[in-house]
Amino acid sequence: SLAGIMLLEVFLVFFFFFFIIIFFPSKKKEETFFFFFLWWGKGRKPDTEDDFFFFFFKVETTEEELSDLFRRLDQARFTEPLENSCFHYGTNSVYLRKVVSYWKNQFNWKKQVEVLNKYPQFKTKIQGIDIHFVHVKPPRLPEGQSAKPLLMVHGWPGSFYEFYKIIPLLTDPASHGLSDEHIFEVICPSIPGYGFSEAPHKKDFNSVSAASIFYELMLRLGFNEFYAQGGDCGWLICTNLAQIAPNHVKGLHLNLALVMNMGFTHLLSILLGRYLPGLFGFQDEDVKRMFPFLEKGLYKILLESGYAHIQATKPDTVGCGLNDSPVGLAAYILEKFSTWTDLEFRNLEDGGLERKFNLDDLLTNIMIYWVSGCMVSSMRFYKENLQNGIGTQKHEKLTVQVPTGIASFPNEIMHTPQAWAQKKYTNIVSFHFMPRGGHFAALEEPELLAEDILQFVGKVEKEQLWRKK
Repeated sequence: SLAGIMLLEVFLVFFFFFFIIIFFPSKKKEETFFFFFLWWGKGRKPDTEDDFFFFFFKVETTEEELSDLFRRLDQARFTEPLENSCFHYGTNSVYLRKVVSYWKNQFNWKKQVEVLNKYPQFKTKIQGIDIHFVHVKPPRLPEGQSAKPLLMVHGWPGSFYEFYKIIPLLTDPASHGLSDEHIFEVICPSIPGYGFSEAPHKKDFNSVSAASIFYELMLRLGFNEFYAQGGDCGWLICTNLAQIAPNHVKGLHLNLALVMNMGFTHLLSILLGRYLPGLFGFQDEDVKRMFPFLEKGLYKILLESGYAHIQATKPDTVGCGLNDSPVGLAAYILEKFSTWTDLEFRNLEDGGLERKFNLDDLLTNIMIYWVSGCMVSSMRFYKENLQNGIGTQKHEKLTVQVPTGIASFPNEIMHTPQAWAQKKYTNIVSFHFMPRGGHFAALEEPELLAEDILQFVGKVEKEQLWRKK
């Protein structure tokens, strides 16, 4: 009966969060966050300090690398999928064969290398490792106007290439039908261990470590005040950056804002928010996205988080196979671009991948992982951040006072209502339910994301909110 199902749902949710309370007790928030500049290079730290030089960088691959890739693609072994399984068991190998055929016969990597190199790229050594970043200045500035520095941080299994469609909208908004009241110069680094940034050689490189490196990068570039934007791992890194350098981050814009420390009010709102939304500050859209919670919350986490458990425990084991097989690498990454863009794409044999993206963009991102050999080190980032358990790290217990804007996309993996986010980000000046889009917002819906960033910065600048932190 319906009543029986409701009772079961209430019981299961209550049991699940009783478990969380027991094992992840909420602790009182502290107010200060000290961090240390560490050294992540090979072997012992030398006596000399890092130099501050910047080197021009271009993506380059040799014919030997490409011939090796094609040999591996030619020798790929495929397993037949189950009938009518679509993407429910992961990447469907019928579609994967089509991707590999396109990869071998039509995809023009040399042309995509030119696309990657159209924006200026650099490397600099910070804390013992080479950091790669794209730095794009506006092509023109109206008289009397200066560009606002904006740090944009990608996630896994993405790359700096995720931002290539949004960069022109932010550096030259007027040419793309957007307001040019605020114009940015955009800095997109590769997270250490991703793409063309060197991987840390020591254990324990987590999101705070990455934030401290990007903080040093921005200071080194001459930006004492700047904006930060991120989703996925970029959300966490930029959040940490706002915590360790609140006087330097003018505003924080996120297209993902998970709350890691669940208090009693959060749990009560999950139990009763569907029936008493106003009591917990939920809007109609929150209720639509969150409930029934078993289906849209708990079950979704259980069904879609297997990769995270592997990467948070034994990343090198699976990573070895992915680093050795381009087809395996593609299967692993493409599944995420399907499911995280729209969960309903699991019902399609092609995973809906070409509904929102094109194969050239998808394969360019995969090639960045392949040619740099970074898959294992990128996966380790999960272990470094999660190995001690959720809610155990100092930054998870601290609030963020920097002016914050949140673009909440409807197909994001997990929905965070503003009422929840407000407990972590105490100075939310902009929270918008976006009309469409999922996890890879900058690549999928660059116009929507650019518009939201522009209006958020407009609010912060108009009211000089960063001066009131």
